[in-house]
Amino acid sequence: MINKTQKEKAELFHNLHHNGRMLVLPNIWDPLGALLMKSLNYPAIATASASVAYTNGYNDGEKIPFPELLTILKKITTSVDVPVTADIESGYAANNNQLFENIKLLLDTGIAGINFEDTNMKTNNLQSIEDQCNKIRLIRKASDESGIPLFINARTDVFLYPNNYPTLDEQTEELLKRGFAYKEAGADGFFPVLLKEEEVIIKLITQLKMPVNIVTVPGIPDLKTLSNIGVARVSLGPSLLKIAIRSMKELAIQLKDHKGLSLITENEITSDYLKTLVGKSK
Repeated sequence: MINKTQKEKAELFHNLHHNGRMLVLPNIWDPLGALLMKSLNYPAIATASASVAYTNGYNDGEKIPFPELLTILKKITTSVDVPVTADIESGYAANNNQLFENIKLLLDTGIAGINFEDTNMKTNNLQSIEDQCNKIRLIRKASDESGIPLFINARTDVFLYPNNYPTLDEQTEELLKRGFAYKEAGADGFFPVLLKEEEVIIKLITQLKMPVNIVTVPGIPDLKTLSNIGVARVSLGPSLLKIAIRSMKELAIQLKDHKGLSLITENEITSDYLKTLVGKSK
């Protein structure tokens, strides 16, 4: 196995958004999940902030202490030899100087990309376009100084604040404004979270001419359609964790009634299988 440098991983991650094949990333939260995805030949690994937070006993929204997040990301990046992109929410920073330093610390974990959102954690509303662009420029500056071409996936939360833009036309106009501005500021991808409408997705892809990331929420077009219309990346967010918890919950409920033993004894995921996954990181 050839161990790629962090720079090579970042370059590879960029290429994965421009090779004509839609990149699907089932977001994980720990090294075992990363090793599972790698064993299934996923070319890159992505974390979900909510999944990382919940599995460590915190709510989402930058509630997990930043040093703890750094430790988790370091464990994940050192467990696999493929690019890892981290969901860092708004950067865990009270100001832009702290954001610049935090990006340097995040780069030190070995990541190749980030999701960076435009919600202001203090006001619980959208950052202004100007303020968010200043932050993206700072991230790009930190990336350039580190010599790592960090993939900046600029997430916009326009759909999380419907009172700001009540109609789909207004939302689409704001998406385009932010997409063009974020691209100009140095973003590599655009992530309009909760976007479902196919015609709007097509408009963004056609006009922005940059990779567009769609998250799997109810009402989105099927994956084949998303691929056909040119979506570069599909993320699951915390959905993979929710599916895992659902399975655990359903079995636990059955066990209370002395049922479900066959789900345990006939499970094809054995201890030896898990050992094999973990062994690949040694």
